[in-house]
Amino acid sequence: MSRITQVFARPDHKALVAYLTVGYPTAESTLEIVPLLVDAGCDIIELGIPFSDPLADGTTIQAASSQALQQGVTPEFCLDVAGKIRQKVDVPLAFMTYYNPVLRFGLKSFCTACEEAGVDGLIIPDLPPDEATALDISAGQHGLDLIYLLAPTSTTHRIRLVAEKSRGFIYLVSLIGVTGPRESLPEGLEDFVSRVRKETGKPLCVGFGISTPEQAHRISRMADGIIVGSRLLQLVCDESAPYHHTRSFITNLRKAIDK
Repeated sequence: MSRITQVFARPDHKALVAYLTVGYPTAESTLEIVPLLVDAGCDIIELGIPFSDPLADGTTIQAASSQALQQGVTPEFCLDVAGKIRQKVDVPLAFMTYYNPVLRFGLKSFCTACEEAGVDGLIIPDLPPDEATALDISAGQHGLDLIYLLAPTSTTHRIRLVAEKSRGFIYLVSLIGVTGPRESLPEGLEDFVSRVRKETGKPLCVGFGISTPEQAHRISRMADGIIVGSRLLQLVCDESAPYHHTRSFITNLRKAIDK
């Protein structure tokens, strides 16, 4: 059982997944913030490898990626940071990136480096499961869960394919569009989650647009976990250590999920 799978094996526990862009706002801040997030109640940390053409990301994550790239953050740097984080925390770590940086690195080499750094999973939004055989094999050989995404527009055929291929959990995109905080959750979200639930018993985590405890509570009633990113990056950017607002935000999300 992988470290990610173990999170969802806990009875009556809903997972809180936090996304950070590696190297944003600084390299040091990533190393400082992750232990704080875990202490405040996060179960899985999603580490974003910056990329110049992040198709699924909204303005907040795009800006974070751009700044990190300008500061010289590379996949090699992210692997080094992940290795240092692994020495600080025991929770699962998942890289979120795009296929181009992984392909340029080399599929086998990247998966080997991820295993050595203590990374547990990969999320690659622009890589559909029917085109991911080579990476899927390499990831499996190195104990990495390859996590796929579904959107409200996904067909039954695509849902079944992702349900078959995804390991660790299935990432449900709550809306049609890119990441970013929203004032309200989209209509039809419950129906979307229910539609996927009918096809699989694998854990379902909902991301994109989650920014308040109320939204987190609502999603926790229908899914197995929530993923928060853009709002977290906004808070991180606006403060420095000891990150009081960031800790408070995650603590309040955790309380809302556990109600």
